Amino acid sequence: MKVLLSAYSCEPGMGSEPGVGWNIVREVARYHEVWVITRPDESRDVIEAELASNPIPNLHFVYFTLPFWQDSRKWGQSGGMQIHYYLWQIQAYFVARKLNHQIQFDLVHHVTFVKYSSPSFLALLPIPFVWGPLGGGESAPQTFWQDFSHQAKIYEIARILVRWVGEQDPFVRYTARKSSAIRATTQDTAQRLHKLGGTKIEILSQLGLSETEINNLANYKMPQDSSIRFISIGRLIHWKGFHLGLRAFHRANLPNTEYWIVGEGAELNRLQTLAQDLGISDRVKFWGSLSRQKTLSLLKSCHVLVHPSLHDSGGMVCMEAMAAGRPVICLDLGGPAIQVTEKTGFKIKAQKPEQAVSDLAEAMIQLVKDRQMSDKMGQAGKQQVSQNYSWKTFGERLNQLYSEIVES
Repeated sequence: MKVLLSAYSCEPGMGSEPGVGWNIVREVARYHEVWVITRPDESRDVIEAELASNPIPNLHFVYFTLPFWQDSRKWGQSGGMQIHYYLWQIQAYFVARKLNHQIQFDLVHHVTFVKYSSPSFLALLPIPFVWGPLGGGESAPQTFWQDFSHQAKIYEIARILVRWVGEQDPFVRYTARKSSAIRATTQDTAQRLHKLGGTKIEILSQLGLSETEINNLANYKMPQDSSIRFISIGRLIHWKGFHLGLRAFHRANLPNTEYWIVGEGAELNRLQTLAQDLGISDRVKFWGSLSRQKTLSLLKSCHVLVHPSLHDSGGMVCMEAMAAGRPVICLDLGGPAIQVTEKTGFKIKAQKPEQAVSDLAEAMIQLVKDRQMSDKMGQAGKQQVSQNYSWKTFGERLNQLYSEIVES
């Protein structure tokens, strides 16, 4: 087929949105002739260098940006970029319409941003349209807001407001109704897309690992020393829920255990103070921000991943931990709840903070006391990732979806 992909964010060798964009683009190009519209300011040099080293003959990039606002990073990484993104989507339609007259695409697919509350004007093209992966419909349960700082509460309110405004946009509703298929990353996002008029919605993680990464992580041996180490990895911000992990570690009160936290962020001082107040600071180590390679090296030295995130549409670290054979303790929310199963870890209900802390602690206790269970969950995690979360598998499923849409 001749396929047009819209990837506002797309860059080789990156994680998050740029990584999602690049990996989907590359996998689709295994099966079809692909044109990708993206912006030059973020990734053109990196993309062209990668294609020079590893050519993909049937992959073509079309770069453009707003004539009056060429650098999308100008005026802020958050609000400014979101405005640029919306305006860029409008321009993308005219670029895509001209391309379609020349090439006659079989299908068009919006890939990034992974955001359900902003439209893709490519849905206006007279060809089948695939929307997603899409996230952003997740919210921290309000019972957990009691632990948030004033600033964190303002953030949550603003996030909900911005999302509501997006849902009122008639172009968002049109995009949902026009989509031949929608790929939501979580159950929460899927429900919101249903309300917007979307029908053919599938819930799938937007994340994946390469075959090389899966094989490398699968070779991580479980540490055999007597000390058990829990690890949490991510930005130290309120909705990552690391304060719940610390309180659970304190409640579990397990001898000969440590809790490592990797990352930086606004909550660092509060988390350090909490560890001191709980009397566990001598067994909690804050590693700061590390490269991915060093972070995975620390994961190799640990036994269990603790990821108590309150609204995470992805949760890449859960996938990496499972690929490395480590059981995962997470909340039954968002993206981690899609990835983690009862065979690969513990999904804790998020009803109230005290209940969540108690159940997180109980999961820690079980994994420490029953090493056989821990090993069994680790092996199941490896199998889960290998079968469901490789980019190769992602591409195979996407190719099947394209065929079904075009044939119908």
